[in-house]
Amino acid sequence: MSSPTTPQTKDNSAPTTVAADLQDERLTRGQGLRGAFAGFLTRVRTGDLGSLPIVVGLIIIWIVFQALNPRFLSATNLVDLTLQVAPLGVIALGVVVVLLVGQIDLSIGSLSGLSAAILGVTFVNWGWPIWAAILLALVVGAVIGYFYGFLFTRFGVPTFVVTLAGLMGFLGLQLWVLGPSGTINIPYNSWIVEFATSWFLPPWLAYTIAGLVVVGMVLNDISRARRRARSGLSTGPVSLIVIKAIVVAVIAAIAITWLATNRGVSVMFLLFVALVGAMATVLTRTRWGRWLYAVGGNEEAARRAGINVKTIYISALMVGTILATLGGLMAAARLTAASISSGGGTDNLTAIAAAVIGGTSLFGGRGSAWSALLGIFVIKSIQNGLVLLSLDSDVQFMVTGAVLLLAVIIDALSRRSRASHGTA
Repeated sequence: MSSPTTPQTKDNSAPTTVAADLQDERLTRGQGLRGAFAGFLTRVRTGDLGSLPIVVGLIIIWIVFQALNPRFLSATNLVDLTLQVAPLGVIALGVVVVLLVGQIDLSIGSLSGLSAAILGVTFVNWGWPIWAAILLALVVGAVIGYFYGFLFTRFGVPTFVVTLAGLMGFLGLQLWVLGPSGTINIPYNSWIVEFATSWFLPPWLAYTIAGLVVVGMVLNDISRARRRARSGLSTGPVSLIVIKAIVVAVIAAIAITWLATNRGVSVMFLLFVALVGAMATVLTRTRWGRWLYAVGGNEEAARRAGINVKTIYISALMVGTILATLGGLMAAARLTAASISSGGGTDNLTAIAAAVIGGTSLFGGRGSAWSALLGIFVIKSIQNGLVLLSLDSDVQFMVTGAVLLLAVIIDALSRRSRASHGTA
């Protein structure tokens, strides 16, 4: 990880060359679906794989585990899977933002555990309203993120070192907050526990939300195509927008129908997906999001372009710590307790691995909010499937490590491919 005071020479944003742009323009403009498919193949050949490897990998994982145990794709197990991915997925979403600027936060596990401890003490022991306990935990997370950013941008202390110190320090603070008992049970009848364990959407509402999302996606694609057309850029065929909407609608309908045969779509999982969608919009449609990619891709170029690099670093770290505390609150609510094990174990590394496996580059400047969703589904699917096969934790760790290594290798190969085709 690089110091903010050191000029950067890397460029991981992978801008296409003029030749590649012209080729993609020729392939897509006026040639309908065939041109769009040819453009897709061109991007794949040049190393721009996007989410393709992880989607294919997730499908293979599900097929293998279903073949080994028919219970894997049962509605009951899939509902449980959605409940499992939500808390850690929120934490992984924060990791994505931090990785986009080429930094890392090793304290996310301790922060999530600390937020659980704050919730338990303030809500259960002190009798605070739940909303006040949640707000305090989020504020603490924001302050910690600002502190990380200040040390990094003011003194040049690498975030690896700062957050490693935070990992140990906030773990100790978590133990101190919990006190001698080490465990605080959260009442089952509290709304935060019900939210995490027993709030599910009725099918009609789930279908309605899915329909609104598809409509919003279509309108967004049409708006984007019009903006590109006004700028003289290729827009792709309208039929591609229609096909994309139909595919998403069919997948959503099948998923909702199948989950509804058990408990349905969890409200907590819906919150996670909503946060991913909101962050994806922020990263791609706002100036702050574009600046994140610019700083992560080439810090010195971003500085010379007039971007306040220090502010971007601080804000990215703050988003990461806030989402880590939110994920910790969700995990505590799901487990109905705050304890010394909250945020411990492999939660820290699992969240980081999910972001990387989902397609976010460790080198900064490349990735997507959807990386958190895809990556955490891969890891939790593996863990869930191996549990159904009654395999021990040692096998789970080895398989997850192998998948992480494979994801990093694919990232390195795609970077090399882009470089060989004239991209940075």
